[in-house]
Amino acid sequence: MSNKGHNLSEKKQSVQNWKFSDIIAIPEIKKRWEKVRKYFFLRESTYDMTNRCNIQCEGCYYYKGDKSIAKENNDPRKWQQLMLNEKKRGITYVVLAGAEPSLVPELCEICFQEISHGCIATNGLKKIPASVDYQIHISVWGNDQTSLKTRNAKNMLGRQMDNYKNDPRAVFVYTFTRSNIDEIYEVVDFIAKNDGILTFNMFSAPVGYDGKLRHDDISLIKTRKAMQEICSQYPENIYFSDYNIVCHTHKLGLHNLFSCPYPRMNASTDVGLGRSFRQYRADLTWDRNMACCVPDTDCIDCRHYAAGSAVVTARIYRHAIDPELFSAWLDYVDTYLAVWVRGYEKGINLCSGLIAPPGHEIFEH
Repeated sequence: MSNKGHNLSEKKQSVQNWKFSDIIAIPEIKKRWEKVRKYFFLRESTYDMTNRCNIQCEGCYYYKGDKSIAKENNDPRKWQQLMLNEKKRGITYVVLAGAEPSLVPELCEICFQEISHGCIATNGLKKIPASVDYQIHISVWGNDQTSLKTRNAKNMLGRQMDNYKNDPRAVFVYTFTRSNIDEIYEVVDFIAKNDGILTFNMFSAPVGYDGKLRHDDISLIKTRKAMQEICSQYPENIYFSDYNIVCHTHKLGLHNLFSCPYPRMNASTDVGLGRSFRQYRADLTWDRNMACCVPDTDCIDCRHYAAGSAVVTARIYRHAIDPELFSAWLDYVDTYLAVWVRGYEKGINLCSGLIAPPGHEIFEH
């Protein structure tokens, strides 16, 4: 797999008003469009599996708000019934999170038995059984020295790799903070030497957080450059694209760039995520007013990779205005599917170069 792309700008010609049918008639775009559209049936909700965790991370969104004090429901029958009800609602994809879902592997197994597409967000310190065949997202917040300071865990990266080396479910997720940007080079070298796959996340501050991890204009620029360098140096090990870089390091957060479709920021209950998405707490209740992929995040500061998987991909027709911008959007969707869906293979990025999101300047710094 290689992420080295080619530029489609020469295909824009002098046409100002492209029809969608003309854009997807371009052979390489048509091929990628047909590849990704097969997965448009995916409809997600998220589930806090437990309110317990085996580490303590600075800036953890889970321990903001009242979801962390929800009483755990550990009844396997209740979880099975929830999944059956979710299928009836049309949910086809589950994100298992919470504090630390690896602490309740039996509940993760029940979810997988009922809904086969999904992902588990984990700190990676406890291996999730192979019988739970979801994508496994392993959070990395810097090198081992930083992990000890911000996550209170020793030798974290090596322990994560011991659990998940050569595991086809595993995607390491490096969260860039204002403080750990330079550490990515050390971390990606270690992951690449162990034949691992890495994608990028951006620290998105919880409500009320103003600590050293929160990004500023300077750190956004520095992160962008680091992402570009890593994608160029380790194309076989990185699931990312130039448009991912643009969307997640822009001065404006995802909501201001694209308007967030999750219920917390979207009053509509008629279509899309506003109608279908729920964020269940560990007691199997949910609150529409708080429902988003990362509850209790400061929405204006949200650049989270999980949010982008819905926020950016939902805006297909904003991007279907010319071949280059639509190619960038296809790269984003292709990346999202490779990160989140078991068995989906990342393709070569169609578009190279940083392209402004629709209706905005390239970075507005």
